[in-house]
Amino acid sequence: MILSAITHYLAANWVEIAGFITTAVGIWLTTRRLLICWPVVLAADILYLIVFYRARLLSDALLQIFFIAFTLYGWWHWWRGVREEGEVRVVPLALPSLLIALVAGIAGSFVLGELAKRLHAALPYLDAALTSFSLVGSWWQARKHIANWWLWIVVNLVYIGEYMYKDLWLTAVLYAGLVGLAILGLREWQRAARSAQTAACTTLRSGSPAI
Repeated sequence: MILSAITHYLAANWVEIAGFITTAVGIWLTTRRLLICWPVVLAADILYLIVFYRARLLSDALLQIFFIAFTLYGWWHWWRGVREEGEVRVVPLALPSLLIALVAGIAGSFVLGELAKRLHAALPYLDAALTSFSLVGSWWQARKHIANWWLWIVVNLVYIGEYMYKDLWLTAVLYAGLVGLAILGLREWQRAARSAQTAACTTLRSGSPAI
């Protein structure tokens, strides 16, 4: 009886399960700043595009399309950085860029909210706000800004509640795990940034002329 129920669940939810696994693995690889994270994340984007479309979370489905584009860009941008610098280096986020991104996130929330409402999507404005700021987080991640992890922590916490409301329990559990991975990513990227700063200071001191 139990085995039959498990088999039925796996057969009915295999796409979500596959998305769960690839997303978790992809984000963990991202916290380690490993270039291989991008093809794994790309697979997760495609799988969750299917999951969200079936659940009528249209803003989330649309988000996956943007994620696919950002994933391809991030893959290329990180690859170019590795080719030129030998590693994926964390890049500081300038204040003007931060403000522009936040304004874009707010504006995108209203625009996507109106569109989602016209399409009769579930939770149109909440879903749209999460979609808009997820795009900001995805862009910051592709550009190697530490701030992406702070934003993902907040966004993923809200997503947990939304997916519980929509009975996507496995995805809600996934996003709880993603909060943990975002905290791990924040710590790892901060450590990498400090290491790079220390190395740069050491290089400057060793290269300074003797007085």
